[in-house]
Amino acid sequence: MFLIGQYDSPFVRRVAIAMRLYGLKFEHKPWSTFGDADRIAPYNPLRRVPTLVLDDGEALIDSAAILDYLDELVGPDRAMIARDGIERRRHFRMIALATGLGDKSVSLVYESALRKEQLKLWVDRCEAQISGALDALEKERATTATPYLFGERIGHSDIAIACVLRFTNEAHSHLFNAKAYPALSAHAARCEALPAFGEIAQPLNPPKG
Repeated sequence: MFLIGQYDSPFVRRVAIAMRLYGLKFEHKPWSTFGDADRIAPYNPLRRVPTLVLDDGEALIDSAAILDYLDELVGPDRAMIARDGIERRRHFRMIALATGLGDKSVSLVYESALRKEQLKLWVDRCEAQISGALDALEKERATTATPYLFGERIGHSDIAIACVLRFTNEAHSHLFNAKAYPALSAHAARCEALPAFGEIAQPLNPPKG
């Protein structure tokens, strides 16, 4: 298998960390959606990352679909998400908040890097959505006493949150104040201290117009 995308993307990074934690071997193609779009296109016509190309040539083109496949590959006993029920739905709620936060953080990077004059209405909306997601995630994490959101074992929601927080802090430090979000900051620090997180990391490299 090979994974396409740079590790400064929180979506590529969460997939790569999950693969590392699962002990799955893969080759990494650090292709950029800007500089290497034509190389990505044969595998993903949307020219987006992450894209995971399987041994038989099949390409999975969305982080949620990729992780669903990986969970199936390792089996339900090892999968980093509940099999069913309310806990599984809560996992997906946390993941949706985290990935939504990531989407808006990425959008703001593009807005700043590619538009000479930023559209204030769009920036204000994205920042409000980012703050709303951070507030909701902080509340959830602050009420959880276990090392991770759903117990002693790390899950997909934990990984997604940590990856998105790192990206948001690097890209928009004015929006993520550690003192304002102590539970999330502690969560991120706990995750980032794990070897898989340290091995799979890349400083943010914003696109240039």
